[in-house]
Amino acid sequence: MSNPQYPITNSQSQILIPQFLEGKKHQDERGIITYNNDFDASEIKRIYTIENNSTDFIRGWQGHKIEQRWFSAMKGTFKIQILSIAYFEKGLKGLQPYSFVLKADQMDILHVPAGFVSSIQALEEGAKLLVLADYKLGEVDDEFRFEYHADDFLTIK
Repeated sequence: MSNPQYPITNSQSQILIPQFLEGKKHQDERGIITYNNDFDASEIKRIYTIENNSTDFIRGWQGHKIEQRWFSAMKGTFKIQILSIAYFEKGLKGLQPYSFVLKADQMDILHVPAGFVSSIQALEEGAKLLVLADYKLGEVDDEFRFEYHADDFLTIK
């Protein structure tokens, strides 16, 4: 399989859309190697982890107009949903976010370009999510938070 086009844009505009980079796993008598050769880490300036207290808790909606982020499950499984910040600023309802499931066992990576907010839900107790960003903490004033209302969305339960 060849490398996917990067960055991916919506065919109707030049707006970047979230991109799922499927990881791989190799196992032999020596052990297991998980990898993601399609991921380019050259823009990364900061890393941190997220561990939700409960699988019932949804951490959202938070994002950035300037900063882009990459997510990868280190342990367990996460459901991550993504929406353009513009939808929240317009107060739209009945939206269907991009929805992704990240699993730790094969190093999948989700790229979230600038201009999006995310919601993050651990699907397993003890799950741990790695987050990578292209700006250092405090380097830009670019944090956007929107109140979460389950009835605003079509796919969040």
